Amino acid sequence: MLISHMRMLLDVLPYPIKRLAPLAVPFGLAGCDGGLSALAPAGPDAAEIAGLWWALLAGATLLTLFVVALLVLAFGPPRAVSERRWTYGLGLGFSLGVLAAVLATGLWVGERILPRDDGAIEVHAHAYQWGWRFTQPGADGPVETEGVLHIPANRPVDVLVTTEDVIHAFWVPRLAGKIDAIPGRANRLRLEADTAGTLSGICAEFCGIGHAGMRFIVIVHDAEDWPDALPASAGDTDE
Repeated sequence: MLISHMRMLLDVLPYPIKRLAPLAVPFGLAGCDGGLSALAPAGPDAAEIAGLWWALLAGATLLTLFVVALLVLAFGPPRAVSERRWTYGLGLGFSLGVLAAVLATGLWVGERILPRDDGAIEVHAHAYQWGWRFTQPGADGPVETEGVLHIPANRPVDVLVTTEDVIHAFWVPRLAGKIDAIPGRANRLRLEADTAGTLSGICAEFCGIGHAGMRFIVIVHDAEDWPDALPASAGDTDE
């Protein structure tokens, strides 16, 4: 009976859409990978965010299946229903329960990824139209680089994000969430990488005609090689 009703629903779709609908699955999955994918975490904070995303997806899938099942039942013969069950149980109790669970989980994850006063390394990210300037502690003093941020692996790093013109947004999807760069204000974001390597970052806030070019890279060094592996200045950066 379920299959027959699903066929009835598919029959109302235009033929070209029905033919192309299966193609959306691989294209959708392909968007979950790559250097800017938040679903390929390379650090503990990003793993927390990705876990929350998968939990929300699983919950949304179950709710969708539940709604589809109710839709299928609506095609059946009339039946007696309990107003208390549908209005108070499903309408209020179920909805408030789901929202409370989502809120509690979001607050729990958000608290775990907040920067803390725990002696983390501090670096500066300064945005401008259209690029990023980073200042990080080097072996012989602060090191300034253009478009390249250097951090050590397996150590917490706090990024102080500022801007000199308009609102930008600092985002390294595989390491943490995004945070805005607001004129006249310094916002703090915690980063931590699991292993050495090179990661991609972007400006996630439209900031003008050069927005698409506001990309940068994060070079994660082995903890024992940092900060000795940093270049002496921006002009010495080869990456």
